[in-house]
Amino acid sequence: MLTHLQRDPATLPRLLLTALVLLVLWPGIQISELNLGVLLQADNAANMGRFLADFWPLAHSAEFLQLLGRATLETLAIATAGMALALLLAVPASLLASRALSLSAAHRQGNPSAWSKALRWPARGLLIVLRSVPEIVWALLFVRAVGLGPTAGVLAIAITYSGMLGKVYAEIYESVDPRPARALLIAGSPRLAAFAYGVLPNAAAEMLSYSVYRWECAIRASVIMGFVGAGGLGQQIDLSMRMFAGGEVASMLLTFLLLVLLADQLSRVLRERLL
Repeated sequence: MLTHLQRDPATLPRLLLTALVLLVLWPGIQISELNLGVLLQADNAANMGRFLADFWPLAHSAEFLQLLGRATLETLAIATAGMALALLLAVPASLLASRALSLSAAHRQGNPSAWSKALRWPARGLLIVLRSVPEIVWALLFVRAVGLGPTAGVLAIAITYSGMLGKVYAEIYESVDPRPARALLIAGSPRLAAFAYGVLPNAAAEMLSYSVYRWECAIRASVIMGFVGAGGLGQQIDLSMRMFAGGEVASMLLTFLLLVLLADQLSRVLRERLL
């Protein structure tokens, strides 16, 4: 063992890191009261079996399939409209939060001006507030404000995802090659022109990739928010579960699975064609 430690200097740090991870993980398991053994108990296994048995056969009547199609389209519409509104909020907020278009950065000065700080830190604080509140909490708020239906889901996704997109966009701006934007700013170009010609061409690929990924997440989130009355598949699943219609729930879960697979394939095609 000692000979191996002498041969590989990284072995001891790895062992110490592993021990530290286990030391931190064990209290977390205790606090979360994780006990996988309860799943193997006879009564619990029988209850789960009876619950899953109610999911068969799948509901497939013409009236139900028409309802399912409308709910699926509503879920897609909630996710897409919410993302569109989120982009409208995220892009200007990310420009304010990023130092990529700072004149002090362009001139390689260490301390930004008080005016740039006055705009940057409130923008970053706003993005933190928007993304720190879960979308389901926003959905609960908007359901009380505008009533049951997809509008609440659209607004909830727009608010939460604008904070996520704005933060990541600002980091992408600062991670690309800064020299084109700096050259334009030093030459007297307006900030928006420096962004359009100096930052955006290099950042567009990463921005598109992350935006498509967030659209996939928005589809999942729209289903979850349906359980609080924000429309779409989630609301229909909640109603069917309350009526103990397991076949309807199974059909909607299968539809949701196909919807996620479709979104994944669409995002892959967009990345291959546009990136």
